[in-house]
Amino acid sequence: MNESSFSILELSSELLDNLTSLGYAEMTPIQAQSLPTILAGRDVIGQGKTGSGKTAAFGLGLLARLDIEVLKPQSLVLCPTRELADQVAREVRRLARGMQNIKVLTLTGGSPLRTQADSLQHGAHILVGTPGRVEDHLRKRTLDLSGLTALVLDEADRMLEMGFQESVDAIIEQTPKARQTMLFSATYPSQIQSIAERVMIDPLLVKVESRHDSSTIQQHFYDVESDEQRLLGVRLVLMQYRPQSTVVFCSTKQQVQDIAAELRNHGFSALALHGDLDQRDRDQTLLRFANKSISVLVATDVAARGLDIDSLDAVINFHIARDAEMHVHRIGRTGRAGSFGSAHSFISDKEGYKVALLRDYLGHSIDSEPLPAASVLQQAPDKPAMETLLIDAGKKQKIRPGDILGALTGENGIPGAKVGKIDVFDNRAYVAVERDVAQAALNKLGSGKLKGRSFRTRILRGQPEKSSRQR
Repeated sequence: MNESSFSILELSSELLDNLTSLGYAEMTPIQAQSLPTILAGRDVIGQGKTGSGKTAAFGLGLLARLDIEVLKPQSLVLCPTRELADQVAREVRRLARGMQNIKVLTLTGGSPLRTQADSLQHGAHILVGTPGRVEDHLRKRTLDLSGLTALVLDEADRMLEMGFQESVDAIIEQTPKARQTMLFSATYPSQIQSIAERVMIDPLLVKVESRHDSSTIQQHFYDVESDEQRLLGVRLVLMQYRPQSTVVFCSTKQQVQDIAAELRNHGFSALALHGDLDQRDRDQTLLRFANKSISVLVATDVAARGLDIDSLDAVINFHIARDAEMHVHRIGRTGRAGSFGSAHSFISDKEGYKVALLRDYLGHSIDSEPLPAASVLQQAPDKPAMETLLIDAGKKQKIRPGDILGALTGENGIPGAKVGKIDVFDNRAYVAVERDVAQAALNKLGSGKLKGRSFRTRILRGQPEKSSRQR
């Protein structure tokens, strides 16, 4: 039997059968090293970058030890951002598909506290939330963690960087001492070691190699003298390499906004992602980038945490990352699953110390090259392959992805092959279609009906729509 097969683990047939249906053939390194220990109930520290499979590792551990008959919080997963919490909750629900009546509840900002409190009253097995919102519920006594058997701190380094140390400590104070604690982090700074020593008992440390695979990620470094030259460099790189999907990493929210606006002014399809966006705008921005109706996402490290795009073509570092591990974490978002990607970093003489540290960490020299020729700017930027249509109806109107697909491809409709990702939320739905049929798709939905009713539909272009209420 293959030593990396899930079948060697003490998992129920329901979980194993579902893993097979999801296409989970073999365990990733972090899963193979951590899952036996997690299933045994021991505390675990896992270090690995995004895409390492850590969510499935702790998700399977939580589900395997769950008492379905007890409808109260038995597991809590803390995440630094709403996006990551939503992503983790979706993955846990996918892993639990073969099990009956598993309730996973998300507790994050962007949704009314009272609505979440009502859901908590009806019970839940697994909670996934951000420290601030979980602490709010504890403070208002709408959440009781006395029955908790497992606690997961996901992306723990980011939680500390974002200033959640006190909130995390306050939450842990209200959990039973006899619990299993799992801590996952892309990096392992001293603060993480400190918190592990305080809240964990004899944890197993699992570290998965984070260095990039040079066979799938091609790195480029460019010497620059100013932020103006960096901004020009972003445009030059985008025009020279013409990636369909690019993340530009910046240090501050202001940089994110300025760079995204400048790129749009020069005809690029670009949106900003930072902590000041409200929940609907953040969801809409990530969705449009994921379905390839936006080509460039300009983001801070914190905002992009949890970003899970399988086919990211390029990463651009406006400034070199604050440390070598963060650089590797950034560029590791491209060149995944055997696909090829490129990473482009701008460096100045003032950053010589950081460049030297990165060189030592990577284990090879860093050779800079000239920026691409200015002549590439004589051409127009490529348009995204897809457009996104927004429909003012969703789950509460009983709309399903199949209803939307059927309405688009019915009589005199567009070919099904030209329909991309369909996302349905409570009161809204988004469907990606190829650019050349976007207007036809809009007309088809506008003149037809969904579930016997007509709903407003429009094509999303430019900045996310500002909403008067949160979803």
